[in-house]
Amino acid sequence: MTNVYAVILAAGQGTRMKSKLYKVLHPVCGKPMVEHVVDHIQTLDAERIVTIVGHGAEKVKDQLGEKSEYVLQAEQLGTAHAVQQVEPILGKLEGTTIVICGDTPLILPETMKALFEHHEANHAKATILTAIAEDPTGYGRILRSTENQVAQIVEQKDATTEQQQVTEINTGTYCFDNKALFATLKLVKNNNAQGEYYLPDVIEILQKQGEVVTAYVTENFAETLGVNDRFALSQAEATMRARINEQHMRNGVTIINPANTYISVDAQIGRDTVIQPGVIIEGASSIGEDCIIGPNSHIQNSRIGDRTTVHSSVVCDSVIGEDTAVGPFAHIRPNSDLGNHVKIGNFVEVKKTKIDDGSKVSHLTYLGDAEVGSKVNIGCGTITVNYDGKNKFKTVIEDNAFVGCNSNLVAPVTVGKGSYVAAGSTITKDIPADALAIARSRQENKENYVNKLDLK
Repeated sequence: MTNVYAVILAAGQGTRMKSKLYKVLHPVCGKPMVEHVVDHIQTLDAERIVTIVGHGAEKVKDQLGEKSEYVLQAEQLGTAHAVQQVEPILGKLEGTTIVICGDTPLILPETMKALFEHHEANHAKATILTAIAEDPTGYGRILRSTENQVAQIVEQKDATTEQQQVTEINTGTYCFDNKALFATLKLVKNNNAQGEYYLPDVIEILQKQGEVVTAYVTENFAETLGVNDRFALSQAEATMRARINEQHMRNGVTIINPANTYISVDAQIGRDTVIQPGVIIEGASSIGEDCIIGPNSHIQNSRIGDRTTVHSSVVCDSVIGEDTAVGPFAHIRPNSDLGNHVKIGNFVEVKKTKIDDGSKVSHLTYLGDAEVGSKVNIGCGTITVNYDGKNKFKTVIEDNAFVGCNSNLVAPVTVGKGSYVAAGSTITKDIPADALAIARSRQENKENYVNKLDLK
C-alpha cells in the first residue's frame, strides 16, 4: 500500500471575501472550510497532512490544532511556490501526495479516494481532478492531446480565445508521485501574465518528460466549487446543507422543509425525529429518536434524549433528557442539565442549572446557578437571585419541594425536601424539610381609601 500524504493550500489572503476573517476560516454549515478539507483527508489515512499558511496563520493553526502540520508561505508567489515550502517535510518521502485547496469544502472523501485509486491504477506521476463546467469562465482549462491524454493546463488569463471554449476544467486538486512533484517544482518558471509560479505547470513539464499524466473526471461539478467570495460561500452552504439534510432524511429523520432547515455537518439525529421549518442545529449536537424539534428552534452543541420536544426555543451547550418538553419560547443557556420527564414552559430561562427527573418549571421563570431535585414544582414568576453585582451564588431546591408563584430565592439558599414556599415570598434563609416558608408583608386594607382620593 502506497503511503499517502496531503498538502493543503491555505495561504491566500482571500481579498474577494472582503472580510477581516481569513478566507479558509469562513464556515460552511458550521465548520471552517479548511477544517472540512482536513477532516475529509483524514479518512484517507494520510501519513502526514501539511497545511500551507500565510495570512492569518496563527488563527488557522488554532482552529486545526494537531490535525495538521504547518509551513509558512511568507511571500505569495503562486501555488507552485507554496508547495515548494513543504519540501523540507515531504520532499524525500516515497508515496503519493494529494494537493488540495483549503477553500474547497465540498469535495467528498469518496471523490478523493477515487482520484487516488485512479492515479495508482494508471501508475501516473500526476493525476488531475477535473470536471465539466457549463460555464468554465475563471477556471484553468484541460488541454488534451490527439490521443486524449492530458497535455497541458492553461489558466484563464493565459488562454487563447479557442482554448477558453474548452469546458473541461481543472478543479485545483491533484495526486502526484511525491518525489516527482518536488523534483519538477524546481523547473517551474513564472513567465506568465501574473508573474507567478503555477502548480499546473508541473503537469506540462511531466508530460513533456514522457511521464504518465492522467485526469479523473468527477461527475458532480458542484462538488468542486472553490469559495472565493461571499456569493460562492452561499453556494457552498446551500450545496452542503442539501447534502446533510438528504443524508438525515434517508436515515429516517423527517425534515418538513429542507430548504429552510440548517443542520451542522457534525450533528447526529435519531430515527423518527421530526424537524420542523426554521430549525438551526449547530456544532456537535446530538438529538435522539422520536423527538420533535419545533419551528424556529436553535440548538447548539447540545444533547437531547429520545422522545423530547423542543418547541420554538433556544438550547445552548446543555443536556436534555428523555420525554422532556421545552418551550415554547424557552432559553436553555450553557451548562444546564435537564433530566427525564421534565417540563420547561414558555418564557423560562435556565442557566448553569441541573433539574432532576419529573420537575416542572412551567412559565415565566429564571433559574440560574441552581440545583433542582426531582418532582419539584416551580411556580410562575420564580427567580433564583444568584448575582450580587460581583459574585454568583447557588440555589438548591431539594426533592418534592413546591415553590409558589412570584417567589424570589436569594442565593445562597436551600429549599428543603418536601417544603413549601408561599407565593410572593422573598426567601433569604434556608428552609428545613417539610416546612412552609412565608416571607412577605402582611396585607392591610384601607377602608374607603379610594373615596378620599376623589378620583371618581
